[in-house]
Amino acid sequence: MKEKYVTVDGNKIRYLESGGTDRNIVLVHGLGASAERWEYVIPLFNKHFRVIVPDLIGFGQSDKPLVDYTTDFFSNFLGNFFDVINIKNTNIIGASLGGQIAVNYASKNQDKIEKMVLVSPSGIMKHSTPALDAYVMAALYPDKEGAKNAFKMMAGPTKEVPEKIIDNFVHRMHLPNAKMAFMSTILGLKSAEIITNKLKEISIPTLIVWGEKDPVIPIKYAESFVSNIQDCRFFKMNGSGHTPYVDQPSKFAEVVLDFLGK
Repeated sequence: MKEKYVTVDGNKIRYLESGGTDRNIVLVHGLGASAERWEYVIPLFNKHFRVIVPDLIGFGQSDKPLVDYTTDFFSNFLGNFFDVINIKNTNIIGASLGGQIAVNYASKNQDKIEKMVLVSPSGIMKHSTPALDAYVMAALYPDKEGAKNAFKMMAGPTKEVPEKIIDNFVHRMHLPNAKMAFMSTILGLKSAEIITNKLKEISIPTLIVWGEKDPVIPIKYAESFVSNIQDCRFFKMNGSGHTPYVDQPSKFAEVVLDFLGK
């Protein structure tokens, strides 16, 4: 993977790039995460695609300006990021918050997306869950114990969470303005409209992947996405929590590549 930086609307944005084919795939991470969250599946995708993985503005090593981090703000950022790196057409995979951002972007730019994959996306659930509460607290008071507890709750009690995932999260949340961007995003999600109407506007082929044991955004919310998107498929990841691309990367990649067409 190559680490690169570009300037988008005056902000320094970090992203990873891998693979060299003429087909693009963009991976969009969730709340409080970074491009590294996708590290287990990038090597499985880059044989077939040019893989682009940004640190969203406000997260990871990207700049964290003092702005309101609404879903519209993230959607506009994504479009401007594509313009800067000259992506005119792409497949897109969005996880959790990244899924909601992908929906917002796709609803206005369907001519620029071939296919879309949403992984346990936010946008419908309006009530918090214990796992989400633990994650928010770990972000506000970042130490190893709190972060380990939150990631264990998200992955499930039988899953081992690699130490580097915990350490990287704690490090990121200590970066300047990281907590501000995190909490502004939370407030933006709370005030955002439920995305049902945007889902109805989407006609591009879409795959919904959801962890069977997701404690952050329970799988029951998948129905709203599947029933409202016109051309939609659904795959339940048995035994996975909120991040099936971390829990079962090989299976996740197999399902996604079959949908996208190698």
